[in-house]
Amino acid sequence: MTTLPLGPDELLTTTRAVRRRLDLTRPVPMELIRECLEVAVQAPNGGNRQAWQWIVVTDPETRKAIGSYYYRAFRAYTATGAGASGAPDSTEHQKRVTASATHLAERMGEVPVLMIPCLRLSTGDLPEGNQAGLWGSLLPAVWNYALAARARGLGTAWTTLHLVHEREVAELLGLPGEVRQAALIPTAYYTGETFRPAPRVPLDEVLHFDRW
Repeated sequence: MTTLPLGPDELLTTTRAVRRRLDLTRPVPMELIRECLEVAVQAPNGGNRQAWQWIVVTDPETRKAIGSYYYRAFRAYTATGAGASGAPDSTEHQKRVTASATHLAERMGEVPVLMIPCLRLSTGDLPEGNQAGLWGSLLPAVWNYALAARARGLGTAWTTLHLVHEREVAELLGLPGEVRQAALIPTAYYTGETFRPAPRVPLDEVLHFDRW
């Protein structure tokens, strides 16, 4: 499929988490999802083990069930007051983020495609200690998926809240015991025209040379 005319920097800086603007009524062709996943699996991964697995959920009842688990986890998460931003303009910004996150949580089960990236481990147990290499072999591929989706007019968002109910979702999807979920990526056509780069803390506040 023809992709949007986005240069590399524009694609990288305007691939945003889409929560409010996901089109819940427009079906997403499976060939588009496959194209995005073909791009995803070109990502670097430790030892070229390619231990990733991809669960693409389109069945309405299964999406509804996952959405229910997600909403329960979201309600519990927000009840603790977690997720507040420490950015200087956090008050208004956080209000917008919270409103959009709530919007998605209430409708997660209606999103046309729910994509769940997973890792197949030698056992079902996660290793103790530093797991950076483990998840670092999957997260670049998920970001590739989000970039490929953006280039094809699709919106995505990264969330992990459903992992509060990881076991229940695993049973729902029939996942083997050695397969662990990493995230939940709602995917749909987005409404509106375009996206802008997000506000960020100035680079010089987080940049260090040679030592802290």
